[in-house]
Amino acid sequence: MENRNKQRLALKTQTTMINDQSNSNSQYPKQKYDLEDRTTKFAKEIINFSVKIPKNPITSPLINQLVRSGTSIGANYCEADEASSKKDFANKICISKKEAKETRYWLKIVSHTVPELSSESDRLWREAQELNLIFATIIRNCKS
Repeated sequence: MENRNKQRLALKTQTTMINDQSNSNSQYPKQKYDLEDRTTKFAKEIINFSVKIPKNPITSPLINQLVRSGTSIGANYCEADEASSKKDFANKICISKKEAKETRYWLKIVSHTVPELSSESDRLWREAQELNLIFATIIRNCKS
């Protein structure tokens, strides 16, 4: 139990440092974010964005995929935060990273399909990219 608490404290410290570095180019300037809060906020923004996409036979599957991957980032991070081992933690963080990358893909496809939403899609793409970089740094630090 004590080891798990130390692991969480180290993760929160590391996350704050990473967020501080990544926020320099973000729409979230000079704010400290707990990564759980940041991924939750991102998931909510993905849902709000998805509601704006006009539904038709082409966009409906895109909306479903975008919402699944965009909300899965935070869900897997929360699971990582409660990991039972370092290996389990690293695995969940890897999944969060993959979901962030997949979300970037779907945002680009939506931007192409619904050009009038490309500005908002690009903003969300940048946040997904920052999350991807944060998770990549956490993974790198887990291996060292």
